[in-house]
Amino acid sequence: LPNRLAKRYGLRLGAGRFVAGVTIREAIETVRELNRQGKLATLDYLGEFVGSAEEAAHTAGMCLSTLSAIAASDVRANLSLKLTSLGLDVEEALCLAHMRDILREAERHGLFVRIDMEDFSHCERTIRIYKTLRREFAHVGIAIQAYLYRSLEDVRDLETLGANLRLVKGAYKESAEVAFPRKADVDAQFLELIRMHLSSGCYTAVATHDPRIVDAAMAFIAETSIPGDRYEFQMLFGIGEELQQRLTEAGCKVRVYVPFGADWFGYFMRRLAERPANVWFVVKNLFRRRDAA
Repeated sequence: LPNRLAKRYGLRLGAGRFVAGVTIREAIETVRELNRQGKLATLDYLGEFVGSAEEAAHTAGMCLSTLSAIAASDVRANLSLKLTSLGLDVEEALCLAHMRDILREAERHGLFVRIDMEDFSHCERTIRIYKTLRREFAHVGIAIQAYLYRSLEDVRDLETLGANLRLVKGAYKESAEVAFPRKADVDAQFLELIRMHLSSGCYTAVATHDPRIVDAAMAFIAETSIPGDRYEFQMLFGIGEELQQRLTEAGCKVRVYVPFGADWFGYFMRRLAERPANVWFVVKNLFRRRDAA
Protein backbone atom coordinates (compact mmCIF):
# COMPACT_ATOMS: atom_id res chain seq x y z
CA LEU A 1 0.00 0.00 0.00
CA PRO A 2 2.71 2.62 0.84
CA ASN A 3 4.35 1.99 -2.54
CA ARG A 4 1.02 2.42 -4.36
CA LEU A 5 0.26 5.65 -2.49
CA ALA A 6 3.78 6.97 -3.10
CA LYS A 7 3.54 6.22 -6.82
CA ARG A 8 0.13 7.87 -7.02
CA TYR A 9 0.90 11.04 -5.05
CA GLY A 10 4.68 11.17 -4.79
CA LEU A 11 5.36 13.59 -7.65
CA ARG A 12 3.07 16.10 -5.93
CA LEU A 13 4.32 15.44 -2.41
CA GLY A 14 8.03 15.83 -3.06
CA ALA A 15 9.34 13.50 -5.75
CA GLY A 16 8.79 16.30 -8.27
CA ARG A 17 11.80 18.01 -6.76
CA PHE A 18 14.06 15.24 -8.10
CA VAL A 19 12.06 13.89 -11.08
CA ALA A 20 10.98 16.07 -14.03
CA GLY A 21 7.57 14.45 -14.49
CA VAL A 22 6.40 11.39 -16.37
CA THR A 23 6.30 12.55 -20.00
CA ILE A 24 8.97 13.68 -22.46
CA ARG A 25 7.10 16.98 -22.81
CA GLU A 26 7.41 17.66 -19.05
CA ALA A 27 11.11 16.77 -19.18
CA ILE A 28 11.75 19.14 -22.11
CA GLU A 29 10.02 21.99 -20.25
CA THR A 30 12.28 21.36 -17.25
CA VAL A 31 15.34 21.45 -19.51
CA ARG A 32 14.12 24.67 -21.11
CA GLU A 33 14.01 26.31 -17.68
CA LEU A 34 17.50 25.02 -16.81
CA ASN A 35 18.80 26.41 -20.13
CA ARG A 36 17.27 29.79 -19.20
CA GLN A 37 19.37 29.62 -16.01
CA GLY A 38 22.51 29.07 -18.10
CA LYS A 39 22.74 25.32 -17.42
CA LEU A 40 22.89 22.33 -19.74
CA ALA A 41 21.05 19.04 -19.12
CA THR A 42 21.18 15.32 -19.71
CA LEU A 43 17.83 13.54 -19.91
CA ASP A 44 17.36 10.06 -18.47
CA TYR A 45 14.24 8.00 -19.15
CA LEU A 46 13.92 6.10 -15.87
CA GLY A 47 13.98 2.33 -15.82
CA GLU A 48 16.53 -0.41 -15.20
CA PHE A 49 16.84 -4.17 -14.87
CA VAL A 50 14.20 -4.97 -17.52
CA GLY A 51 13.38 -8.65 -17.82
CA SER A 52 12.20 -9.08 -21.40
CA ALA A 53 13.06 -8.15 -24.98
CA GLU A 54 9.71 -6.32 -25.20
CA GLU A 55 10.53 -4.06 -22.24
CA ALA A 56 13.99 -3.37 -23.67
CA ALA A 57 12.45 -2.42 -27.03
CA HIS A 58 10.05 -0.05 -25.26
CA THR A 59 12.91 1.71 -23.45
CA ALA A 60 14.94 1.93 -26.67
CA GLY A 61 11.92 3.52 -28.36
CA MET A 62 11.64 6.07 -25.54
CA CYS A 63 15.35 6.89 -25.89
CA LEU A 64 14.88 7.47 -29.63
CA SER A 65 11.83 9.65 -28.94
CA THR A 66 13.78 11.64 -26.34
CA LEU A 67 16.57 12.34 -28.85
CA SER A 68 13.99 13.49 -31.41
CA ALA A 69 12.31 15.73 -28.82
CA ILE A 70 15.64 17.31 -27.82
CA ALA A 71 16.40 18.04 -31.48
CA ALA A 72 12.89 19.35 -32.27
CA SER A 73 12.76 21.66 -29.23
CA ASP A 74 16.33 22.90 -29.72
CA VAL A 75 17.11 22.65 -26.01
CA ARG A 76 20.72 22.22 -24.90
CA ALA A 77 20.73 18.64 -23.64
CA ASN A 78 22.02 15.15 -24.28
CA LEU A 79 20.85 11.65 -23.31
CA SER A 80 21.87 9.37 -20.44
CA LEU A 81 20.82 5.72 -20.26
CA LYS A 82 21.37 2.45 -18.42
CA LEU A 83 22.28 -0.69 -20.33
CA THR A 84 20.08 -2.91 -18.12
CA SER A 85 17.09 -0.88 -19.35
CA LEU A 86 18.04 -1.89 -22.90
CA GLY A 87 18.20 -5.60 -22.17
CA LEU A 88 21.76 -6.17 -20.92
CA ASP A 89 20.46 -8.91 -18.59
CA VAL A 90 18.28 -10.40 -21.32
CA GLU A 91 20.92 -10.72 -24.06
CA GLU A 92 24.09 -8.69 -24.58
CA ALA A 93 23.70 -8.71 -28.38
CA LEU A 94 20.16 -7.29 -28.02
CA CYS A 95 21.45 -4.46 -25.81
CA LEU A 96 24.26 -3.70 -28.27
CA ALA A 97 21.80 -3.57 -31.19
CA HIS A 98 19.57 -1.09 -29.32
CA MET A 99 22.61 1.04 -28.48
CA ARG A 100 23.68 1.16 -32.13
CA ASP A 101 20.17 2.32 -33.14
CA ILE A 102 20.22 5.02 -30.45
CA LEU A 103 23.70 6.22 -31.38
CA ARG A 104 22.84 6.40 -35.07
CA GLU A 105 19.80 8.54 -34.21
CA ALA A 106 21.93 10.74 -31.91
CA GLU A 107 24.51 11.13 -34.67
CA ARG A 108 21.77 12.25 -37.08
CA HIS A 109 20.85 15.05 -34.67
CA GLY A 110 24.40 15.90 -33.54
CA LEU A 111 23.69 14.79 -29.96
CA PHE A 112 25.78 13.00 -27.32
CA VAL A 113 24.82 9.84 -25.38
CA ARG A 114 26.20 8.87 -21.96
CA ILE A 115 26.10 5.31 -20.62
CA ASP A 116 25.41 5.33 -16.87
CA MET A 117 27.34 2.90 -14.69
CA GLU A 118 25.28 0.51 -12.57
CA ASP A 119 26.15 -1.93 -9.80
CA PHE A 120 29.42 -3.88 -9.80
CA SER A 121 27.87 -7.01 -11.30
CA HIS A 122 27.28 -5.06 -14.53
CA CYS A 123 30.55 -3.10 -14.58
CA GLU A 124 32.66 -5.39 -16.77
CA ARG A 125 29.92 -5.91 -19.38
CA THR A 126 29.09 -2.19 -19.46
CA ILE A 127 32.71 -1.24 -20.14
CA ARG A 128 33.01 -3.99 -22.76
CA ILE A 129 29.97 -2.71 -24.66
CA TYR A 130 31.19 0.88 -24.36
CA LYS A 131 34.57 -0.03 -25.87
CA THR A 132 32.86 -1.73 -28.81
CA LEU A 133 30.64 1.30 -29.41
CA ARG A 134 33.46 3.83 -28.92
CA ARG A 135 35.37 2.25 -31.81
CA GLU A 136 32.33 2.90 -34.04
CA PHE A 137 30.98 6.21 -32.67
CA ALA A 138 32.63 9.40 -31.39
CA HIS A 139 29.60 10.80 -29.55
CA VAL A 140 29.31 8.26 -26.74
CA GLY A 141 30.66 8.41 -23.19
CA ILE A 142 30.50 6.36 -20.01
CA ALA A 143 30.44 6.90 -16.24
CA ILE A 144 33.14 5.52 -13.91
CA GLN A 145 32.61 5.13 -10.15
CA ALA A 146 35.46 6.23 -7.89
CA TYR A 147 34.60 3.89 -5.02
CA LEU A 148 35.56 0.76 -6.98
CA TYR A 149 39.13 -0.50 -6.57
CA ARG A 150 39.31 -1.23 -10.31
CA SER A 151 38.46 2.30 -11.46
CA LEU A 152 42.01 3.66 -11.66
CA GLU A 153 42.97 0.92 -14.12
CA ASP A 154 39.69 1.33 -16.01
CA VAL A 155 40.28 5.04 -16.53
CA ARG A 156 43.85 4.47 -17.74
CA ASP A 157 42.54 1.87 -20.17
CA LEU A 158 39.65 4.03 -21.43
CA GLU A 159 41.93 7.01 -21.98
CA THR A 160 43.63 5.05 -24.78
CA LEU A 161 40.28 5.28 -26.60
CA GLY A 162 39.99 9.03 -25.95
CA ALA A 163 36.99 8.34 -23.72
CA ASN A 164 34.65 11.10 -22.56
CA LEU A 165 34.11 10.13 -18.91
CA ARG A 166 31.64 11.15 -16.23
CA LEU A 167 33.47 10.60 -12.94
CA VAL A 168 31.25 9.93 -9.90
CA LYS A 169 31.79 8.67 -6.35
CA GLY A 170 29.29 5.81 -6.78
CA ALA A 171 25.84 5.27 -5.25
CA TYR A 172 25.25 1.51 -5.15
CA LYS A 173 25.82 -0.56 -2.02
CA GLU A 174 28.91 -2.68 -2.74
CA SER A 175 30.99 -5.05 -0.64
CA ALA A 176 34.44 -4.20 0.70
CA GLU A 177 35.80 -6.86 -1.67
CA VAL A 178 35.22 -4.57 -4.66
CA ALA A 179 34.80 -1.04 -3.26
CA PHE A 180 36.44 1.24 -0.69
CA PRO A 181 34.35 1.14 2.50
CA ARG A 182 35.81 4.40 3.88
CA LYS A 183 34.60 7.74 2.50
CA ALA A 184 38.08 9.26 2.87
CA ASP A 185 39.52 6.60 0.54
CA VAL A 186 36.71 7.12 -1.98
CA ASP A 187 37.32 10.88 -1.96
CA ALA A 188 41.07 10.39 -2.40
CA GLN A 189 40.62 8.11 -5.41
CA PHE A 190 37.90 10.39 -6.83
CA LEU A 191 40.30 13.34 -6.82
CA GLU A 192 43.08 11.20 -8.30
CA LEU A 193 40.79 10.12 -11.15
CA ILE A 194 39.66 13.71 -11.79
CA ARG A 195 43.24 15.03 -11.96
CA MET A 196 44.41 12.11 -14.08
CA HIS A 197 41.62 12.35 -16.62
CA LEU A 198 41.75 16.15 -16.85
CA SER A 199 45.48 15.85 -17.57
CA SER A 200 44.95 13.20 -20.27
CA GLY A 201 43.46 15.59 -22.81
CA CYS A 202 40.17 13.65 -22.79
CA TYR A 203 36.85 15.28 -21.87
CA THR A 204 35.98 15.10 -18.16
CA ALA A 205 32.57 15.46 -16.53
CA VAL A 206 33.02 15.89 -12.77
CA ALA A 207 29.74 14.69 -11.23
CA THR A 208 29.45 15.56 -7.55
CA HIS A 209 27.57 17.71 -5.04
CA ASP A 210 30.57 17.79 -2.69
CA PRO A 211 31.84 21.40 -2.55
CA ARG A 212 35.30 20.25 -1.35
CA ILE A 213 35.74 18.02 -4.40
CA VAL A 214 34.49 20.81 -6.67
CA ASP A 215 36.90 23.34 -5.12
CA ALA A 216 39.83 20.92 -5.40
CA ALA A 217 38.97 20.22 -9.06
CA MET A 218 38.69 23.95 -9.78
CA ALA A 219 42.06 24.61 -8.14
CA PHE A 220 43.69 21.88 -10.25
CA ILE A 221 42.04 23.24 -13.42
CA ALA A 222 43.40 26.72 -12.65
CA GLU A 223 46.91 25.45 -11.78
CA THR A 224 47.22 23.38 -14.94
CA SER A 225 45.34 25.76 -17.27
CA ILE A 226 42.85 23.14 -18.46
CA PRO A 227 40.75 24.79 -21.20
CA GLY A 228 37.03 25.30 -20.49
CA ASP A 229 35.99 23.14 -23.45
CA ARG A 230 37.57 20.04 -21.87
CA TYR A 231 35.45 19.68 -18.74
CA GLU A 232 32.11 20.29 -17.10
CA PHE A 233 30.46 19.81 -13.72
CA GLN A 234 27.37 17.64 -13.37
CA MET A 235 24.74 17.47 -10.62
CA LEU A 236 21.35 15.87 -10.11
CA PHE A 237 18.11 17.77 -10.72
CA GLY A 238 16.88 19.23 -7.43
CA ILE A 239 20.16 18.77 -5.54
CA GLY A 240 23.06 21.18 -4.95
CA GLU A 241 21.30 24.08 -6.65
CA GLU A 242 23.34 26.76 -4.87
CA LEU A 243 26.57 25.06 -5.97
CA GLN A 244 25.20 24.75 -9.51
CA GLN A 245 24.49 28.48 -9.52
CA ARG A 246 27.91 29.38 -8.11
CA LEU A 247 29.67 27.40 -10.83
CA THR A 248 27.44 28.81 -13.56
CA GLU A 249 28.14 32.36 -12.40
CA ALA A 250 31.87 31.53 -12.40
CA GLY A 251 31.56 30.72 -16.09
CA CYS A 252 31.81 26.93 -15.73
CA LYS A 253 29.77 24.55 -17.83
CA VAL A 254 27.17 22.92 -15.56
CA ARG A 255 25.00 20.01 -16.72
CA VAL A 256 22.00 18.85 -14.70
CA TYR A 257 20.95 15.18 -14.76
CA VAL A 258 17.19 15.26 -15.38
CA PRO A 259 15.30 11.97 -14.87
CA PHE A 260 11.73 11.45 -16.04
CA GLY A 261 9.25 8.65 -16.66
CA ALA A 262 6.63 6.51 -14.91
CA ASP A 263 9.26 4.27 -13.30
CA TRP A 264 10.50 7.03 -11.00
CA PHE A 265 9.90 5.41 -7.60
CA GLY A 266 13.21 3.51 -7.25
CA TYR A 267 15.23 6.55 -8.33
CA PHE A 268 13.36 8.77 -5.86
CA MET A 269 13.90 6.35 -2.96
CA ARG A 270 17.66 6.26 -3.70
CA ARG A 271 17.76 10.06 -3.51
CA LEU A 272 15.98 9.97 -0.13
CA ALA A 273 18.34 7.29 1.19
CA GLU A 274 21.40 9.34 0.24
CA ARG A 275 20.68 12.34 2.42
CA PRO A 276 18.41 12.93 5.46
CA ALA A 277 17.73 16.51 4.28
CA ASN A 278 15.94 15.07 1.26
CA VAL A 279 13.55 13.16 3.54
CA TRP A 280 12.93 16.31 5.58
CA PHE A 281 12.05 18.20 2.38
CA VAL A 282 9.34 15.63 1.55
CA VAL A 283 7.96 15.60 5.13
CA LYS A 284 7.70 19.41 5.13
CA ASN A 285 5.94 19.28 1.79
CA LEU A 286 3.47 16.72 3.13
CA PHE A 287 2.50 18.90 6.10
CA ARG A 288 2.39 22.06 3.99
CA ARG A 289 -0.17 20.40 1.67
CA ARG A 290 -2.19 19.04 4.60
CA ASP A 291 -2.35 22.49 6.22
CA ALA A 292 -3.48 23.98 2.92
CA ALA A 293 -6.24 21.39 2.51
